[in-house]
Amino acid sequence: MIQIFGDYLENLPDQDEYLTMGFSPSSVPLKKRWQNNGLSADFIADYFRTFFVSQQDDDDGDDENFAAENYRDAVKYIANELLENAMKFQDEQVSFTAKIGFSLYNDKLIFCVTNGINEQQVAPFQGFIKRLLTEAPDDLYIQAMKTNARKGVDAPSRLGLLSMVCDYSAKLGWKFEKRQTNPPMTIVSTMVCLEL
Repeated sequence: MIQIFGDYLENLPDQDEYLTMGFSPSSVPLKKRWQNNGLSADFIADYFRTFFVSQQDDDDGDDENFAAENYRDAVKYIANELLENAMKFQDEQVSFTAKIGFSLYNDKLIFCVTNGINEQQVAPFQGFIKRLLTEAPDDLYIQAMKTNARKGVDAPSRLGLLSMVCDYSAKLGWKFEKRQTNPPMTIVSTMVCLEL
């Protein structure tokens, strides 16, 4: 069974410029790789910046560098948040390689992170998604900050996803695909579209 929420694009056009990274739980547990998220996000952001700068006119000067750095910072933030969520919520009871993909188009960047979650995580996550799609993101962001302050950093506040919408005007979408594995698992793909 497949469920789609938000702005998930099922059939993206082929793209020559893309990057995909996989993280297998069989070599090192994903939760132990937490410290590497920043390195991976830096790599993705630097990869993007190279293509963005090369698309600009040579006489743009400081404006080119400023725009490239702003986009690089946004890419780094979004990639880091997606990686953290994928690793935090990955069900390590099943053998599934979490992946983050990044595609550069003329007018947008598309991130897609895929990971496997257990059945107990599906309903709360979909409940959050439904609220995000029907309520004001700014209000949800403030509520999440208050909840996070009360519960501590281990609470699944989803602040990163809310920040992508509120701070970067990103469009988010999700695909849930239930797999008949033992134990049961749902593959979740989170897509983030950032307009250029």
